[in-house]
Amino acid sequence: MPAIRKRQRTASSTRRRRVPRDTADRATQLREEIRRHDEHYYVENRPAISDDAYDRLVAELRRIEARHPDLVTPDSPTRRVAGRVAGAFASVRHAAPMLSLEATRAPADVAAFVRRMSGPGGDSDLVLEPKLDGLSVEVAYTNGKLVAASTRGDGIEGEDVLANVRTIRSVPSSLRAGRNGAPRFLSIRGEMLMPRSAFTRMNRELAARGDEGFANPRNAAAGSLRQLDPAVTASRPLRYVAYEVLDSRGADWSSERDVLGDLRRWGFSVPERVTFARTLDQVERYHRGIAGLRDGLDYEVDGIVIKGCSLAVRERLGSTSHHPRWALAYKFEARGETTTVEDIVFQVGRTGVLTPVALLRPVDVGGVTVARATLHNLDELHRRDVQIGDSVRVHRAGDVIPEIVERRRGAHRRAPSIPRRCPGCRAALTRDGPFLRCTNRWQCPSQLVAAIVHLASDDAFCIQGLGGEVAQRLVDASLVRRLPDLFTVGASEFRTLPGFAARSAAKLAESIARARRIELPAFLVALGIPGVGKASARALGDAYPTLDALVGASAEEIASVPNIGAIQAAAIHEYLGDRRTRALIDGFLRAGVRIEPVHAERKRGPLAGKRIAFTGTLPTLSRAEASRLAEDAGAQITESVSEKLDYLVVGRDPGSKRANAERAGVRIIDEKRFRQLLTRAV
Repeated sequence: MPAIRKRQRTASSTRRRRVPRDTADRATQLREEIRRHDEHYYVENRPAISDDAYDRLVAELRRIEARHPDLVTPDSPTRRVAGRVAGAFASVRHAAPMLSLEATRAPADVAAFVRRMSGPGGDSDLVLEPKLDGLSVEVAYTNGKLVAASTRGDGIEGEDVLANVRTIRSVPSSLRAGRNGAPRFLSIRGEMLMPRSAFTRMNRELAARGDEGFANPRNAAAGSLRQLDPAVTASRPLRYVAYEVLDSRGADWSSERDVLGDLRRWGFSVPERVTFARTLDQVERYHRGIAGLRDGLDYEVDGIVIKGCSLAVRERLGSTSHHPRWALAYKFEARGETTTVEDIVFQVGRTGVLTPVALLRPVDVGGVTVARATLHNLDELHRRDVQIGDSVRVHRAGDVIPEIVERRRGAHRRAPSIPRRCPGCRAALTRDGPFLRCTNRWQCPSQLVAAIVHLASDDAFCIQGLGGEVAQRLVDASLVRRLPDLFTVGASEFRTLPGFAARSAAKLAESIARARRIELPAFLVALGIPGVGKASARALGDAYPTLDALVGASAEEIASVPNIGAIQAAAIHEYLGDRRTRALIDGFLRAGVRIEPVHAERKRGPLAGKRIAFTGTLPTLSRAEASRLAEDAGAQITESVSEKLDYLVVGRDPGSKRANAERAGVRIIDEKRFRQLLTRAV
């Protein structure tokens, strides 16, 4: 017996040794690479490769493990649902596993799935719906009341985001009466989305502040939902679309038709363009149809979902540890174009961080000419190994700098030159983790340009018409050497800049003059204090009536302000205590800037929280007088027209704003009605 056991062990060892060394190494490499991309996608909300490239990595690992079962490890990505809990929120267990879908781009796989669903134990009735590209979220109800909400996480446990989900209007806080009333318990799976149009606007606002935009609407939805401050989530344009009941008690359905009907009756949005099919030809036609509509939809889709309609059949077919056997994702080919990297430069931001940017041979991607793509930081640059002369595939998502998602080595490639000094001012650079940072914070012209754009953003001084190109011209002409100089530039000096005529120069000068009066929270945002955004600035402005009171506060006192942590408080205290910050503040005051407390009467004014724009010549009020009256009543003045605008006040000879307002559904009023609004809320 010992000899037999020895021979058995030897045979087993021989089988293990038959696995080629390079195959075992490749499996290890694939597992590590997939885990790293899971971190980028599920935890950091910043995918580093396309879905297509990721799917190929997983498929390759599955093939290796299928051929060599000895290589399978207990923690292999192929054995997991996907993702993990990120850790910023408490973990909660889902009512039922939130499995991933088996995905394919191969028509043969789709044909096999349709045959399986139509064979013994299957059902020929299929549900077809667009595959929404958002963040998967579970919401749960007890006796019709919302009691829980969580992200998908690892499919078994997710992050508790109930406080944030309660702020999203498309998630009912109480279920409407369905066909048979609300079940005793109901767990629903759906997709948290950010519409493309809203995503584009939000990224423009972030870019205007000098902040990095989101890579795509899916990441924007994830980042917005996972805010520690629910007020930030409430301010983001999120939409929840329900598409599956995970678990229920006290409800009974026989098919997906019944489920979708009750989801609508309970008050949920459900996927648009849902249809039913019985044949492969119908499935293929639907797939082509949604692909053709893809660029015109206001939400991201990356394929279609094919599901069995009968819930009894779903129950019989069951699931693997990864995905249900009764559903399949039929994905589209990834959007993007291939071009060449012509150079790699380093762009200096407002905080001094240098971002590597690939300059591309211009290429049309989805109707937009793309000539630049961010490479994020040094670590990403080295990891992706993108070099000058490489052929790259770029994807564009919304209005941000596009991403490079795939790279093929060029025949004459060369590595970019990593700067030793700041490209903007030649100052020394320091290494801060994966970032290079310019040490010349207060004199670097490149940082000054980005700071001017941030200062002019809506959350700061709200100066219309002052973007990156104008800021660069002001710095190049030495009209602005320090931020406060902006408030000393007049219309005649703007006229000397390229691209300015008398009217545009006067308009920008007027906008700057109007901005000299600023409430404390907006001024704190404009200062660019590390870690202080709109919500933090508002909390500080509510806690301290004046800037002097805040400057005189200790770090411990600042930390007692709601939503301000100890580390953030220490950074605020240090920044405001720096002599150069004090000199900057004094410069603003000498230039005529008036920092005002958050007026209680303005908070309660008849136009509190309203956004108002003006166009044309009013009968009795100048533009400046009308704006001042509106601001005193609590309104925010804006030059742009969007659906966020509450009122457009129209005078004689209005410009294009009126037509834009009519298209956006904005209320249009005259001066008489405007004066009425100043005296009472409507």
